[in-house]
Amino acid sequence: MEKYSVKVDEYLEKSPGFAQPILQYLREIIHETCPDAEEAIKWKFPTFMYKGKILCSITAFKQYCSLGFWLHQEMKTLQEIETTAEKNSLFSLGKITCIEDLPSRAQLKIAIQEAMELTDMGFTMKKAPPSKVEMEVPDYFQSALNARPKAKEIFEKASPSFRKEYIAWVTEAKTETTRNKRLFQSLEWIAEGKGRNWKYQKK
Repeated sequence: MEKYSVKVDEYLEKSPGFAQPILQYLREIIHETCPDAEEAIKWKFPTFMYKGKILCSITAFKQYCSLGFWLHQEMKTLQEIETTAEKNSLFSLGKITCIEDLPSRAQLKIAIQEAMELTDMGFTMKKAPPSKVEMEVPDYFQSALNARPKAKEIFEKASPSFRKEYIAWVTEAKTETTRNKRLFQSLEWIAEGKGRNWKYQKK
């Protein structure tokens, strides 16, 4: 693992034009604040490792980018940073479209330092306890499963949490079009034995 990764260089070069100066700026501040940080690509995003643990990641999409802290839930400094977007460990700073959207350089450094301190203290990312409560399968979901025997067999043998994640994802769709799209995608993944969040699971 290197302090500056060629793969991260490539990620930045392929990012949308508006995102490149923002990501480069964040990258510089992270290294400046945490000289021991090493770069890697994890879950397709540039990630900064500190003492073998994930410190934070920078992300870019078509219309916005962000910086996310791995120990987001434990960080007090993030509560002082205002953002209109929902905060989580991928979007700790919300959706950023220009450098002016970012907190001040001083605020960013304080946040990075806190993330380092928490890592030094041995904090780890909190995981929600597995749910043992069964979620009822909607009729339209069951009908779709009945039409796909392989998916149905895997779904019925899977754990309650496996089923719950798919049911929640489909039923939480705001429109019928989105619901149908999610249902179709769910059946594809279930038939392949993949969990709802298989893309983000460690290989």
